[in-house]
Amino acid sequence: MKTKNFLFLLGFVLCSIAATAQVQFDAKVSKKTLGINERLRIDFEMNQDGDNFRPPTFEGFRVVGGPNQSISNAYINGKRSFSKTYSYFLSPQKRGRVTIGQATIEIQGETYKTLPIEVDVTAAVEVPKDGNNADYVASENVHLVAEVSNANPYLNEAITVTYKLYVSHDVSIQSQWREIDTPKYADFWSQNIDNQNNFKVYEGKYNGQDYRYVVLRTTVLYPQKTGKLDIEPLTLDIPIDVQGNRRDIFGRRLMERVNRTISAGNRTIDVKPLPLEGKPDGFNGAVGDFTFDVATNKTSLNANESLQLDIKISGKGNLKLFTAPTVKLPNTLEVYEPEHNESVNTTIAGMQGSITDSYTVVPQFKGTYPVNPITFSFFDPNTEKYKTLTSKEFTIEVENGPISSANPNANSNDAKKQVVLSKDNFKYIKLDANLQPIAQESFFKSGLFWSLLGGPFLLIPLFILAGKKRKERLNDVEGNKLRRANKLAKKYLSEAKRNIQNPIAFYESLERALHNYLKAKLNIETSEMEKSHISKLLLERKVETPVVENFIGLLKSCEYARYASTSTASVQQDYNKAAEIISTIDKQIQ
Repeated sequence: MKTKNFLFLLGFVLCSIAATAQVQFDAKVSKKTLGINERLRIDFEMNQDGDNFRPPTFEGFRVVGGPNQSISNAYINGKRSFSKTYSYFLSPQKRGRVTIGQATIEIQGETYKTLPIEVDVTAAVEVPKDGNNADYVASENVHLVAEVSNANPYLNEAITVTYKLYVSHDVSIQSQWREIDTPKYADFWSQNIDNQNNFKVYEGKYNGQDYRYVVLRTTVLYPQKTGKLDIEPLTLDIPIDVQGNRRDIFGRRLMERVNRTISAGNRTIDVKPLPLEGKPDGFNGAVGDFTFDVATNKTSLNANESLQLDIKISGKGNLKLFTAPTVKLPNTLEVYEPEHNESVNTTIAGMQGSITDSYTVVPQFKGTYPVNPITFSFFDPNTEKYKTLTSKEFTIEVENGPISSANPNANSNDAKKQVVLSKDNFKYIKLDANLQPIAQESFFKSGLFWSLLGGPFLLIPLFILAGKKRKERLNDVEGNKLRRANKLAKKYLSEAKRNIQNPIAFYESLERALHNYLKAKLNIETSEMEKSHISKLLLERKVETPVVENFIGLLKSCEYARYASTSTASVQQDYNKAAEIISTIDKQIQ
């Protein structure tokens, strides 16, 4: 009896396991790879009826249809076959790999889940015609077009891509569209000119038919590589109202709204390299049509005064993508890092405006200094030739100031003059010396002898005492730092202190002292005296941030003082502040 009960229980368990194993709940998609302008169908199928079906969230997709439910019952050879399906139609919202999560359902008290499915969403593809329905009508009457101004430009030549949305008179767009895929413009410098709040409707032609269109965006591109470059398509999600198959009581067809994902299509640009023939040696990548000018605010001044020298390039072209030529002046003219200014406006025709490099020049010595002509070369894509512009030569006259030891006006022929000998050349040499003998004294046991013998013994205690004092002074690390810092501050600020009654001369001397201090401590040149660079170097050398900020502020005060009047009290205050900052930096710097 016990054996029968055991066999019955075992059979019941096996049947339950078999019944459970027969339950199937799967998710199937129509395709694993689709374009962002295509649609995806996903079916959730089960072979036994269930309750409480919960679909996934469909993150990365928009549900455009469903759920549609279908049930199939069939008997084949006396066996019942059951199938129940929930179907959804999805429209992708972004490119890339998107995961469709798990759906759940309860069958016979058990909860079953589908497996996640990964789908690859690519760029927009050409969708074949699928019949005379609302979606097809919408796709045939709304078009997004990317118009390229020049498909075969030179390297760094401006082109424009204009995105136009064409809508036929048979459909209408009442709601705002949404951008779901933005071109990245790899290998291009780009700037968008959007019209989001100022759309104007134009009448035009598309494939020979009358259409209305709006200009969505104009993008200015400057290719940075040669060869074939792809422009990725712009993709939009647009709600479109089309005439449906249903009619009202008067027989008029009712409008039906469908959401369409449309793309401008991929465009390829073939970029030509700049020609090698006629390419100037100083060419630095400027492409366009430019003018070139070098000017100063004055050409006559005194030593230690400053002047401003401007190198200005104006016109139309890739103004932000090249650097202006540098100025080279004699070593006796101290030249500071230029201040770069841009006045550039980007329109549908490309960049237009000017760029200016402003140099501050401070002469150190009296004299006449010529400024040699500066050349600027660019490639003009209209004429397909290189052009070189040259500035005029001018001189800087330094009227008052110290004279340099290297006299530029010295005549080199003076060193080649013949030496003329004269009888007076050696008259200071006496040929009759009239010398007298000197009486010899005994050095042994003389006063000098005993002084030299006993003197060192008397100096030993003094040397011991001095050594102790020196050791104590060397061990005083903080005191030594303070003394060195104060000495260094006085050294560099001595000239500024002498001009403390003359604010203009004082600030010029103070700025020069601060720069000389930086040269000594940071081992940098005048051309590297850019404030952000100075701050970075001081912070790297463990100088505290407030001290660095005070030092940069002092440099700015020196610059402002050139153009604004300053009181004697402010001068004294800045002098004290400079001495304190130099001392502090010298103690902290490592």
